[in-house]
Amino acid sequence: MKQTASQQTASLRRTALLPPHMKPAANSQSPAAQPLDNSDIFTWDLGKNKPNLNAPPQDLEYSYCTPEGPGAEVTLPADPSYVPAQTPPPALPPRPSFMRSVPDYVVVLPSWKTSSSSAQKSPSTSSLTRSPKGLADKEPLPGNPNVVLVSLGKLLSEETVQPIKGEPAFCSQCGSVLDSCYYNVLSVCYFCQSSEVTSPPSTSKSPPSGFRDGLFSLDADKKPECAADALLIFCIDISGSMSITSQVVEGEHILHKSRLQFVQEAVLQCVQRLSEQQPDIRVGLITFNYQVTMHGYDKFTSHFLRDAELTDMYYLKKAAESFPSPLPLSQTKDLLQKQLKGLSESGTTALGPAALLAIEMAARQPGSKVIICTDGKANTGLGNLEVEDDDARTLLSSTIFYQELGENAANQGVTVSVLSIEGTDCRLDELGRLADRTRGKVVIASPNELHPEFEQIIENRTIATHCTLTLLLPKSLRMRGEKEGGHKGAREVGNVDPDTEITFQFAANELEAEVPAPSSGSRVSIQLQIRYRRRNGEAMLRVITADQDVTDDSSAVLSSLSVAIIQLNSSQASAALAVRGRFVDARKEGELQRKLIERSIEHNRSAEDKETYQEWVKSMEPIYNNIHNYTRRKCVVSDTQTLTDAGAALLYTMKHINRKSISWKNRYKPGELSASSFYLV
Repeated sequence: MKQTASQQTASLRRTALLPPHMKPAANSQSPAAQPLDNSDIFTWDLGKNKPNLNAPPQDLEYSYCTPEGPGAEVTLPADPSYVPAQTPPPALPPRPSFMRSVPDYVVVLPSWKTSSSSAQKSPSTSSLTRSPKGLADKEPLPGNPNVVLVSLGKLLSEETVQPIKGEPAFCSQCGSVLDSCYYNVLSVCYFCQSSEVTSPPSTSKSPPSGFRDGLFSLDADKKPECAADALLIFCIDISGSMSITSQVVEGEHILHKSRLQFVQEAVLQCVQRLSEQQPDIRVGLITFNYQVTMHGYDKFTSHFLRDAELTDMYYLKKAAESFPSPLPLSQTKDLLQKQLKGLSESGTTALGPAALLAIEMAARQPGSKVIICTDGKANTGLGNLEVEDDDARTLLSSTIFYQELGENAANQGVTVSVLSIEGTDCRLDELGRLADRTRGKVVIASPNELHPEFEQIIENRTIATHCTLTLLLPKSLRMRGEKEGGHKGAREVGNVDPDTEITFQFAANELEAEVPAPSSGSRVSIQLQIRYRRRNGEAMLRVITADQDVTDDSSAVLSSLSVAIIQLNSSQASAALAVRGRFVDARKEGELQRKLIERSIEHNRSAEDKETYQEWVKSMEPIYNNIHNYTRRKCVVSDTQTLTDAGAALLYTMKHINRKSISWKNRYKPGELSASSFYLV
């Protein structure tokens, strides 16, 4: 590549503030300031024996651009058309093992609308393009590769950092956690400042150096409680429709079993296993038809609620509060099994009041679970879902009821899962709000597959509650997402299990004219704050801060891209949009990230990524093409389409998917699985 001397001088020029004793004399002139003849054409020697101290490290886990040169003296070659070969930077030792548990890298791509910057790259950067494939890899990328994965279950279950008693120092403007060494000199923290403002490295406006991981115990003066065994509440439908039978083959015999019989057998098997493996767990039973029954144990008789009592929320809460907690299963197993075997079907479906009672009982111990098993719509008492044809006001009231009930459960550390029976209509788009907010499961199962579904829900233990995530970026970056904007993103997670994974998207901030996007080769810092409660009720705050590299090199991004992480983020983001009825936006989100993944697979030629991608595309098919197969007619309370039970189960599952789930290929029918993982952990 040829350039004029003035162009090369401009590309090499750097500006810095010098101490007084290093400033040149007034009558002196540096070589860089001497005038050059614009007609001279020349290149420069990188210098083989002089290391480039400014070159970024060569690490497969993050990207960088080839350095522009060490700033050595310019040498004019005899032949101006000769361009010396570039010397690649040497390989560095492996990244230290202690850095593996933090975000690996960040690649920030500026807006491709301003593609002129790529035409002004240095000769060393431009010389990377040497073949048609290389040219293709330098083209602007579709989608957004800037994704942060938080393996929340792993972070909270593997606390290797010694807790610090008390709260850290926070920025009064953005809430970032400050370094203790900056505490007395802070004026504006790094995450609040504009990027063009410069300041000495000793102040907090400089990027925090390196990786930091801090754990704070926020209840310094409070003695942690002893974590009692969580409650497990079975909330079972015994309405008349549960008497419908299915044909099953057992050996040489053909039998007909009712839906309730299948449920009874599944729950009895769960109780037997729990009594052997977890005899101290406390298991409660609530059943519902035209009335709700809280089944007693030992000296406590069962409590029945019916008629007007099922429409009085205050009365129901008081009834739950006054009912005693279950005793350990080792003491109640025989009675519980007898109660289960004695159930019979009749009447209507008072699901709403039963769910309220079950959640109120489970709320006595954070980390408890409620499993609702039903085969039809709630139609008695609070939460009636069988009225949309002629009573929009009641339906709206029921929507609010389940939404607020889910919020209350999450605030109490209760996980609610909904298990419906295949071939029924339970309005899971509404009932599923309970599971969505508490990070429970929404499952549709055939009658003879109920037992493994119950077992999977029970085994998915809660390791933390009341969890919220906050991601802080410098103002040169901004969050991307349905409910996010600016340089700060927050998520209310609620309950956390060992496999919980959360993703964020971010991008260069094009909306803030006074704050330019970070330049390629620079570094930015991000901070993740995790607030949660341990099972013993202790309030904790974990803070992770890390510096990350910035590049505008598409080839480097494609080489380092984690396909699994992009797939996970695309599934979560698309499902979150579709659940809210924004089907067009969900399709656009999925298509853009799909094109990015295809570019990455083409660039890296990974057979494993290609196989994973093909499975993921099948799971995303409803988002891309067939969402109309998962929607009902327009809702009476709005002009949007609502989801069928199959659509609700699919999208609620996708919204909370994790990387581990991608291996469960046969768990759902095509379109009812979801994706995998993420890209800046």
